[in-house]
Amino acid sequence: MTTAAPPRVGTLLREWRDRRRLSQLELALRADSSARHISFIETGRSRPSQELLLRLADRLDVPVRERNALLVAAGYAPHYPERSVDDPSMSALRASLERLLTGYEPYPALVVDGTYEVLAANRGITALLQGVAEHLLKPPLNAMRLTLHPEGLAPRIRNLREWRGHLLDQMDRQLALMRSAPLRALYDEVAAYPLPGTGRETATAGDTPPFALPMMIEHDGRVLSFISTIATFNTPMDVTVSELAIETFLPADPETAAALGRFSRP
Repeated sequence: MTTAAPPRVGTLLREWRDRRRLSQLELALRADSSARHISFIETGRSRPSQELLLRLADRLDVPVRERNALLVAAGYAPHYPERSVDDPSMSALRASLERLLTGYEPYPALVVDGTYEVLAANRGITALLQGVAEHLLKPPLNAMRLTLHPEGLAPRIRNLREWRGHLLDQMDRQLALMRSAPLRALYDEVAAYPLPGTGRETATAGDTPPFALPMMIEHDGRVLSFISTIATFNTPMDVTVSELAIETFLPADPETAAALGRFSRP
């Protein structure tokens, strides 16, 4: 049995440069290096210093996890730690996220990691999960499964084909930026889910506000319409934090805002 050799740093660097559509000269100018040195690194004739490699990764906008991979391929130790959100050192982060989610109520909001595992959610999200199959609500919750599974939210999403396409495109863009076997497996799983045959998908792009695609979902006899926004951390110094995403759902019309206000009353 043969084992594939780990990728060389030069190979990885060339892949990232090609993705960003930069020539060796353009990258060299951005990183205060020379095209000759970049060429030598990519062909394996030269080993970059840790400082230069981090600078190149920064100029190429390489994700934090993949920066560690570049360093390891060059023979260095990872530069960025990867701590669990439950780590004691993350207590301030957890508290801040909880305050943010609570402050956003009654509008739905949640925090997910790089594979869409739900790390925290507010009562607005909990309200929307009414009727979701019990097996999908067992930890760890996964936002993509909850949304697209035929026993999840999917049967109640009125513009499911469009919203499903949006979510799959989002995952596809992530996969283009990082090597993640768990994310690839999740994509393959949810992409294979059959579309629920409810016959109730009546909303189309022509019904939506012109500025963004909403998620239109049935809830308690009403159709609620939400615009989704995603926030990430600027200049993260931890792999886990770099992959956290805070997704908030803003009412797309006055009727949805009014309904959420009523739901939040005791």
